[in-house]
Amino acid sequence: MPTPAKGPRLGSGPAHERLMLANLSTQLFEHGRITTTETKAKRLRPVAERLITFAKRGDLHARRRVLRVVRDKSVVHTLFTEIAPQMAEREGGYTRITKVGTRKGDNAPLAVIELVTEPVSPKQAVVREAEKAAEKASKKADKPAAKADTVEDAPAAVEDAPAEDVQDAPVEDAAEEKKEA
Repeated sequence: MPTPAKGPRLGSGPAHERLMLANLSTQLFEHGRITTTETKAKRLRPVAERLITFAKRGDLHARRRVLRVVRDKSVVHTLFTEIAPQMAEREGGYTRITKVGTRKGDNAPLAVIELVTEPVSPKQAVVREAEKAAEKASKKADKPAAKADTVEDAPAAVEDAPAEDVQDAPVEDAAEEKKEA
């Protein structure tokens, strides 16, 4: 038997919780943003992000797995044709939770959970390009070192002095200069 999720249930039992999260995710994909309690928003985030990941795959099996949770075919169609292409460049983090205060009636903390539709920041793309360029440069640097097998191509050898002599020399010169002054 599968172990239940940690923490208190959102409703009365696990079946009710699954149905509630399915309805919340359906509304999120239909409207783009919903206002709910912080606890429900935090529990909805992994469910919604997993469904978006399935939608990004786009194959028939992924569509059927999403249809197990989201029962509305028009919402599934919207998820696969509109939302998933917007999230194609994004590697996770498809939703954003913003706390908005408390509810008037029972003082419950409210939050807005919404889909992140902004394109991935160009800064991240620049970082990826820089990492790729650094990898290429390191590969190119390794190749000339392998070619320098002959004595003529190899750099001139520098005699290595012991580290103690090198460090002590400037200190002695500085001490002699202080005595002269």
